[in-house]
Amino acid sequence: MGLEIDLAEAAAPKKISAEKKTPRYLQLAGELREAIVSGRYANGRQFPTETALCKQFDVSRFTVREALKRLQGEGLIERKRGSGTIVQPASARGGALHQPLSNVGELLQYARGSEVIYSAQGSGTLPASVSDQIEESTNGIWRRFSGTRRQNADSPPIAVTDAYFHEKLGDAVEQLDLGAGTLFSQIEKLTGITVARVTQDIQAIAANSAMARALDIKRGEPILRIIRCYLDTKGAVYEISVSHHPGNRFAYSMHIDLDA
Repeated sequence: MGLEIDLAEAAAPKKISAEKKTPRYLQLAGELREAIVSGRYANGRQFPTETALCKQFDVSRFTVREALKRLQGEGLIERKRGSGTIVQPASARGGALHQPLSNVGELLQYARGSEVIYSAQGSGTLPASVSDQIEESTNGIWRRFSGTRRQNADSPPIAVTDAYFHEKLGDAVEQLDLGAGTLFSQIEKLTGITVARVTQDIQAIAANSAMARALDIKRGEPILRIIRCYLDTKGAVYEISVSHHPGNRFAYSMHIDLDA
């Protein structure tokens, strides 16, 4: 099944460039996002106050508020008048990791409480097995990184992911921290790019021999393949991830609020 999340903003289109100066509130949002995802701020616990963040990062209250507004919109934090700010908890139930899916911020949620280190796999055109599944143009050269995600070093894999970055991102790809685990949020911080739209194609398939070995399962067992595309404000795809999840270790949780 296909699923699309539209996050288009009213701002004018921005050129993708590693040399473009990123607004300070986006830089701060990126730093705080990485801190949340890495677990430096515990789930469900109080988040630093605006005053504390202003002092810690030497920024204005306006910058802090804009950064927190972005994180709140992504579903990573919750702000209540009189109660302060708390980190939204990640979810794991019934032995399987549950991935919330309502906005782009929640796409980061399963990175909390899990770990992955990517390795560079070279550059080239996008494999036909991937490009054939994508409606938008995928022409050009793509840099590929691969990683296996686990909840801890001793636990079985919950995902094998290939991440592809388009050549137009330039030197920003060389600056990625492959141990941070959230590559797309790093690209935003490095380039100033705004994620305007994310598309996902989710399909149940049978594990081939290579994927079965990587996920520590039997050949032919059901796995969930998720192809995710990140698009800029001009509608161009600049990042693609292809993840394979064992059927009994991963589930999507989605809520839809109906109009009254």
